Amino acid sequence: MIGMRTGLWPVLFLCTVFFPPASAGPWPVSAPAISVIIDDMGKRLDAGRRVLALPGPVACAFLPQARYTPSLANTAHAVGKEVMLHLPMDSVDRRPLDAGAVTLDMTEQQFVSTVKADLAAVPHVIGINNHMGSLLTRHPGHMLWLMRLMQSQAPLFFVDSRTTVETVARLVAMENGVPASERNVFLDNQLDTGEIAVQFDRLLQLARKQGTALAIGHPNALTLAVLEQRLPELEQQGIRLLPVSELIEIQQRGEHTWQASWSRSRRDAKN
Repeated sequence: MIGMRTGLWPVLFLCTVFFPPASAGPWPVSAPAISVIIDDMGKRLDAGRRVLALPGPVACAFLPQARYTPSLANTAHAVGKEVMLHLPMDSVDRRPLDAGAVTLDMTEQQFVSTVKADLAAVPHVIGINNHMGSLLTRHPGHMLWLMRLMQSQAPLFFVDSRTTVETVARLVAMENGVPASERNVFLDNQLDTGEIAVQFDRLLQLARKQGTALAIGHPNALTLAVLEQRLPELEQQGIRLLPVSELIEIQQRGEHTWQASWSRSRRDAKN
């Protein structure tokens, strides 16, 4: 496992010297903005370290019981990257689930206890997104359990990975006062460098059209190579790379009266 002494300083050096934050500098309010989340963090140490060296505030979504989650999450926080819980959920095809999963057959007590334990297993966690979940995210009752728990443990935000078109997760989150967004682009559904680059271009096009866009990728060599090349180019292209929490603030500014109080609570929690 990566230690704070041996693993932190090389990453800090890379992030602060070679890769200045892509969102740095004065920006017009109307400048398009993107966020990028890397899922499945915590399983592989070398891949995790490479993610932490990516330029700018790329968010890291950690599987709760993965071997390297605690140490990599601590380092991610230290280098200014937002830490999320990548919560395993039941899928329609009933694929094998990672440890810490929530399932359709759980009682509310079992569900809540599992999510609480998962949150406790990920240091510095400030948000949740679903891992798989094409079955569970379409069930309003289970999503209500999740959002009520998140609201009670605020400030936390939720990102719907949209693994099914029938998902109700973001809607239930917003109905229960949980700041929420959703995935617009999967960068690497096809593990091909050219296709990943196409999806990254699509992300930028959506941001220019909509104002904001959010992508999810995974810690594989091809995806990371594309991001290492493309993220440093964003400022020149007039695109802001933002933490997920800030992207959500932009998306929901003025739409919900609870947003301002949530932002203040998040800032207070950091202090």
